[in-house]
Amino acid sequence: MRPTRREVLFAAAAPAFAKAAARRPNIVLVVADDLGAWMLGCYGNQVIRTPNIDLLARSGTRFLYHIGCAPAGERNRAALLTGRPPHQQGSQDPRVSDLLASAGYVCGSANALEFLDSHKGDQPFFLAVNQFNLLAPNDKVPAKYHEMYAQTSFDGLGWEPVAPNAARDKDLLASIVPNLRRCAAAITAFDDQIQPLVARLDQRGLRENTLIVFTSASGFLLGRHGLWSDGLASEPVNMYEEVMATPMIWNWRGQIPVEAARPELVSACDFLPTLCELTGVAPPRDRNLPGRSYLPAVFNQPFPKKQPWRNLVFGEFRGVEMARDTRYKLVLRNQGQGPNELFDLRADPREKVNQYANLAFVTMRDRLSAELDAWRKK
Repeated sequence: MRPTRREVLFAAAAPAFAKAAARRPNIVLVVADDLGAWMLGCYGNQVIRTPNIDLLARSGTRFLYHIGCAPAGERNRAALLTGRPPHQQGSQDPRVSDLLASAGYVCGSANALEFLDSHKGDQPFFLAVNQFNLLAPNDKVPAKYHEMYAQTSFDGLGWEPVAPNAARDKDLLASIVPNLRRCAAAITAFDDQIQPLVARLDQRGLRENTLIVFTSASGFLLGRHGLWSDGLASEPVNMYEEVMATPMIWNWRGQIPVEAARPELVSACDFLPTLCELTGVAPPRDRNLPGRSYLPAVFNQPFPKKQPWRNLVFGEFRGVEMARDTRYKLVLRNQGQGPNELFDLRADPREKVNQYANLAFVTMRDRLSAELDAWRKK
């Protein structure tokens, strides 16, 4: 049987990332806290200024729907780095840095510029750049960033009056515009830290063989839904898109397509398998990892015909579970006893209308409930 044209094209293109992996690239992983995808210019925000992150996205590949495994930074950061969802996580789980170190990578997470300046030789490195508690109240953001937003009303940001179920940090909603100005200043100040990092890679002649991955451990509501922080902003815990959807940008000059926006629905638990495939490192075989590598999408290649990408992700946190596909999101609480939610994200992207009790949606509700049950058991 003669191969199809699609199979021929895939066979010809597949070596693209195989050759890239053979080069064992340096890796710089930038992980922020409290930075939802919706808050960045490259994901459509027209109020908060993030030109350097936006440039990373334009000169690389951006995943439109990267969904966390938990609506809180600590748990989702662990999912990102270990490939394990919250109910599986333990203190002995090997992390990305452990796996790469065992494969000969020099690993570091101290001052990024000092680490790059001290790197010598041909041994590849893995550098984790972490920004914890990005939006926590602090006095360290220079005045020039506050001045950028001194006259901004944030009318287009979508904030709403305080919700009846508001919990954590609800006091910040009482003076929401000044607090939004403070947060926007912190985000833009953080964005300005990206440019020196990329410039140092250029100066050291490392840019051509360095993969930069930019993401966040959690999103943030900033007044949307009448709530302030993350999943713990409400009682009960919420799993709104503003919290669950985080940026995922891959940038590797000359290797990864530029100005690319991938439509696949990918999970934080998929990151470790993807990085393992890229670097040729075997993922842990005794950890029952639920994720799968999305490396073909990074290089704009099709997935194998017999293993198409499954656009279905899951999340969990403190008795709240979520199953989400490309259109619907199911949220079950207290082992299904409620309060439960079902949203049609295509018709209702801001998650305003709960369709859980609507008989017209019972088929979708039951299908996602069955998927969630199977995932939980597996």
